[in-house]
Amino acid sequence: MRNVNVNSIGEYIREQREQAKISMRQLAQSAGVSNPYLSQVERGLRKPSADILQQIAKGLRISAEALYVQAGILEDRPADSGVRSALLAAAELSERQKQVLLEIYESFRKENVTSTEPEPGESTIAELTAGAPGAEAEAIEAALQAEAMEAAGQAGDPQTVTQIRPDSASD
Repeated sequence: MRNVNVNSIGEYIREQREQAKISMRQLAQSAGVSNPYLSQVERGLRKPSADILQQIAKGLRISAEALYVQAGILEDRPADSGVRSALLAAAELSERQKQVLLEIYESFRKENVTSTEPEPGESTIAELTAGAPGAEAEAIEAALQAEAMEAAGQAGDPQTVTQIRPDSASD
């Protein structure tokens, strides 16, 4: 796990919140955290746990994996052609747009893969959670499994690919 710059995760959360045009108070309420705590996270005074990051991601309606990578909990998985890295680095795209494009890309890749073996360079859940404390590892595993199930359900239906986390709107 890389060394975490607490300021960077807070700055990232603030950017995503401002991009989504959500007030700090609204995000705190939807994420189930206190307004002062969220303020401290955004200012780099606190390092949120994986559970809190998952709640914040849900409040922002972005991928929890994106926050885990930003916080240094997960290593960014290398894409075989650099597509994933290029999409994640594209500053002109919103987090929501990046997630939709990544899901479409992954669904096409899965269509073309004939074996069930992991791709070279692709991490398993066990590899991604190695070294994380028990509760954080469980939260990461649950989030990744939920995203994998969601992606598998969307792969055959192009109309649902454009919807990101339809279940999170009702939570």
